[in-house]
Amino acid sequence: MADLELSSPAFDDGERIPEAHGYTEANTNPPLEIRDVPSAAESLLLIVDDPDAQEPAGKVWNHWLCWSIPPDTESIPEGTTPEGATEGQNDYGEAGWGGPNPPDREHSYRFLLYALDTELDLPADATKDDIYDAASGHMVGKAELTGTYPA
Repeated sequence: MADLELSSPAFDDGERIPEAHGYTEANTNPPLEIRDVPSAAESLLLIVDDPDAQEPAGKVWNHWLCWSIPPDTESIPEGTTPEGATEGQNDYGEAGWGGPNPPDREHSYRFLLYALDTELDLPADATKDDIYDAASGHMVGKAELTGTYPA
């Protein structure tokens, strides 16, 4: 699998996500930059989740499910959905971005970007499991960006 690159001008990998992106603040997605998309990519898939929510919430919390992102996308500006993409429902029960809101301590958030050799034809109410099932066997690239957010 090829190595994509995913970064943000708002924070470095492993560093703190600016407070404005939090759920109880401006609740806007941070800006993202995408590089080195494999030529075999037909679409991109972006999942943002919080594995540290396992203990307080009983599961990995989904903050953003976004698929059918055009493979020529080089950036996702702050507070926007990539043109042509489908946004699923986050674990707040809302479509689109749902920012960090850790209840107990600082959490780490994973921005997982996948290059797929197909388009995902899924309804907006698809779950993360549905998305991963549909993407299985079609991933031709992966990138991960991690940020933290204080409680």
